Amino acid sequence: MKHTRLGRTGLQVSRLCLGTMTFGYQSDEKTATAIMDKAFDGGVTFFDTADVYPLGAPAGAQGRTEEIVGKWLEGRRDRVVLATKCFGRTGPSRWDQGNSRKHILDAVDASLRRLGTDYIDLYQLHGPDPDTPIDETLKALDDLVRWGKVRYVGCSNFLAYQVARSLGRSEALGTVRFDSVQPRYNLLFREFERELLPLCGEEGIGVIPYNPIAGGLLSGKHNPQAGPEEGSRFTLGTAAERYQDRYWHEGMFETVEKLRPMAADAGMTLPQMAVAWVLANPVITAPIIGASRPEQLDDTLKAVETPMMPELKKSLDVLTAQYRKGDSAR
Repeated sequence: MKHTRLGRTGLQVSRLCLGTMTFGYQSDEKTATAIMDKAFDGGVTFFDTADVYPLGAPAGAQGRTEEIVGKWLEGRRDRVVLATKCFGRTGPSRWDQGNSRKHILDAVDASLRRLGTDYIDLYQLHGPDPDTPIDETLKALDDLVRWGKVRYVGCSNFLAYQVARSLGRSEALGTVRFDSVQPRYNLLFREFERELLPLCGEEGIGVIPYNPIAGGLLSGKHNPQAGPEEGSRFTLGTAAERYQDRYWHEGMFETVEKLRPMAADAGMTLPQMAVAWVLANPVITAPIIGASRPEQLDDTLKAVETPMMPELKKSLDVLTAQYRKGDSAR
């Protein structure tokens, strides 16, 4: 497995990051453990989770994913770069969400307990909070780093202007700054190429994009006439509507059919080509790959060793150019 620096930092991370957001709901603990074993054996040492996971689960299940990851980490903690996130609702009170100082300090301690560790390598804001001044948030994150509970900080689902403003305020305040962003990015959603990714390149911010195979649509296994496959992201509890809204569209299925022969001609599977395309962008640090079964990692793990020929990259860029525009909300 290849490794690279996380943005401008000295932290080395594997070129693929394992996403765990379905552990404890779509994937039971036994399956989740097998998925983590498979990724780790394949050289993936960068794991991402969040305090609100598992994705799509009913209220009250939040934190289960971190508990599963924490059990697996026993005896391996010093061999894994661990990332988690806060922002979403984790309790019944009005303050059990957002990026206030109170919620951040409460959330990090809860994550540390569930993960069975005394530090988090990369602590990320899962989304922007319009109700909390960014100065308050940055000062709280700065304290976490000074106290040793967190090593680096980042954000997810921030727009380019929100990242830029946060960088400016951290410089003015003398606090830690975002060293990573986690946006949605794949062949069917490219809008962040317009502003966010160039900003990250100029500022030395690591980019760890999620949904590199578009929630499974770029696996090529879905049939629009048959409807969403049970057990997939497109039928996954409270997340089903979100994923159908993102990707279950006639035009996207048409694009997938055009991509299929291109992958075959290149000697790749469709998901392998999709991840290799994301990796070919020089701004990208590590795509977040997920799976509901261990064998689903076979193709995506190969993507790191798959050269993306310039001619193929150009053809893919042209074919999917329409997806540089669209709704940027998660």
